[in-house]
Amino acid sequence: TGGALTEAVARGVRTASEYVAAGGATALSDRLRETGSPRVPVGREDDAFEVAERVRRGGGTVVATGGCFDLLHAGHVCLLQQARRLGDCLVVCVNSDASVRRAKGPGRPVTPAEDRARVLRALSDVDATVVFDEDTPARLLEELRPDVWVKGADYEGRELPEADIIRARGGAVVLLPLLEGRSTTRLLEAR
Repeated sequence: TGGALTEAVARGVRTASEYVAAGGATALSDRLRETGSPRVPVGREDDAFEVAERVRRGGGTVVATGGCFDLLHAGHVCLLQQARRLGDCLVVCVNSDASVRRAKGPGRPVTPAEDRARVLRALSDVDATVVFDEDTPARLLEELRPDVWVKGADYEGRELPEADIIRARGGAVVLLPLLEGRSTTRLLEAR
């Protein structure tokens, strides 16, 4: 609904404003001056926890999001771009193949988890990925400890088991607007 989208945008703007007020823009400017890049250098494919810890040590904001990301599409890319703007690094938590099958059914995923994670890491807005096998990323987020957890506005009014974990540590849960009509399920149904 229009109200849910308006509230999601307002919540995203509030969170971004808090980030800027806390010095996030200064931290980004410092990194640009030092390295010429806003990205945190990533040396290995499996170092999401190291990236998050390095950003935290530098006083930065760790943002995480999660999902299946099966058949990456413009809606995913838009969400990732918006999420990355909320902090100093973006870690994407990717559902394993077994986790996707439990959530979406026996015909999914179309793309194996290793490939989905690799494609996501190739995007300039993604600093690291980590694959999880549980139905929700709650246990993973306890260890990763992001400052901001991002999901799409389609989760408005739905219970997110991981939200309490984020908020208990003083973090924020942000629901960002989606590109209308973009979903992997719709793409597959249109075939």
